[in-house]
Amino acid sequence: MWISRYVTENSFSKDSASVGVVRAAGGDKVAVSATNEHMSLPVAVPYGIAYKPAVGSRSVVLPTEAGNICLGVLGEACDELQPGELMLYSAGGASIVLKNDGSVLINGRAVQ
Repeated sequence: MWISRYVTENSFSKDSASVGVVRAAGGDKVAVSATNEHMSLPVAVPYGIAYKPAVGSRSVVLPTEAGNICLGVLGEACDELQPGELMLYSAGGASIVLKNDGSVLINGRAVQ
């Protein structure tokens, strides 16, 4: 029950997460216009993955004890994926799809 109390007490905090738009990306930092302007946010990513959010993408800014971070960008709808499938894609159109049947598609072509 402490979780519901914590969420209720902190849901309207000025330090809550916000959604904004990536305005610039360079090096390992991004600038995001959200509730406030954030000029130099580190981007949080899973280990082993490196990326820069595309300018114009909708991102999530999250406060932490060490300062604000860009948690990532909001996903886009992808009608060609089934639940459980994964697509990696770039702004230039390259893609890798891991299908539920074990197949892999690179730029739309099956590979073995």
